[in-house]
Amino acid sequence: MFSSRTDWLLTPNRFSQLVEERRARGLPILDLMESNPTRCGFAFDAEEILAPLRNPRALTYEPDPRGLGTARDAVAQYYSERGVEVHSNQIFLTSSTSEAYAFVFRLLANPGDRILAPQPSYPLFDFLGGLNDVEVLAYPLVYHEGWQVDLETLAAQAESHPRAVLVVHPNNPTGSYVQKPELARILESCGRSQAALIADEVFADYAFASDADRVASHTQVRDALTFTLSGLSKISALPQMKLAWIVVSGPPELSGEACARLEVIADTYLSVSAPIALAAPRWLAYRREIQPQILERVKRNLRKLDELLSQGPPVSRLKVEGGWYAILRVPVTRSDEDWATDLLTDEGVLVHPGHFYDFPSEGFLVLSLLPALETFAEALRRVISGICSRC
Repeated sequence: MFSSRTDWLLTPNRFSQLVEERRARGLPILDLMESNPTRCGFAFDAEEILAPLRNPRALTYEPDPRGLGTARDAVAQYYSERGVEVHSNQIFLTSSTSEAYAFVFRLLANPGDRILAPQPSYPLFDFLGGLNDVEVLAYPLVYHEGWQVDLETLAAQAESHPRAVLVVHPNNPTGSYVQKPELARILESCGRSQAALIADEVFADYAFASDADRVASHTQVRDALTFTLSGLSKISALPQMKLAWIVVSGPPELSGEACARLEVIADTYLSVSAPIALAAPRWLAYRREIQPQILERVKRNLRKLDELLSQGPPVSRLKVEGGWYAILRVPVTRSDEDWATDLLTDEGVLVHPGHFYDFPSEGFLVLSLLPALETFAEALRRVISGICSRC
């Protein structure tokens, strides 16, 4: 009766069951997996966020496949303030980056075609690929004094003629940005396989330091058909407002054809509501208020993490350039899931085992840098203590 594309294993895994059992029993949890900014104690200006929803223009329906012009103009202005020029006609509004991925996958790929995506990374791409009948093939990110794309493996995998190469800038959870020399090699692979480039830049504003070799934005790519995705979820810390976008760039003949076809896809759904689109300019401007709060929090938590690790426990952290996450390297005396399970059971601390993000080996735990400093510090002390007591 059901489609094979939804033939998922729906039984909760052992770790997820343990989390739910602990919550059901009312036992306390120090949550180092919390990445929802609306639940992390930031000061949101309710009037500034909610007032734009009362715009009387929302009473008139003005359908536009690309999205309301004033909202797209605001997105173009956002990129201008980042130092890159984007025209509003390059922009398509969507309700989320997940929907944006679906639009682009449908545009580029036939059933069974391949998309190359980084590993480790956020465990969403396999689901999005499956729902859109696309096979997702991982190319590795490797760590040596920082994360880099394994360019040789990527080039070899590109010989299988994928329809697109996906980059995340910065990647989640590694916090690594695409560097200009890497992009040049990625574009070479795209050219040889006639693949498009898909760039996810949702965390792009959360860099911990400047870097001249870092790609400013993939919206400036001209050598390959490119789709740059982002949205309010991270830029303005408003995931509940459901507004994202696609920016199309590349050779004019290809980008023009892509826009024409995307118009049909977008016109089929028309998913962005008028109140949300009308509020977009003020919500994008709101990033100037919320981003400093978030950056201060994540940087302070990162400093606290380094302070606690400087005492010499058998735990270290990997280099991170931006984003909302950190990765701990832990002893491989047990599996990552066993570490996470023991830390939850005995210490009351919730962390992600590395395999949730498809780390290729054991020895990694992932944690969010968003929790309040007091919660973060106490949870880390328990994590370090719990690991030391088992080594």
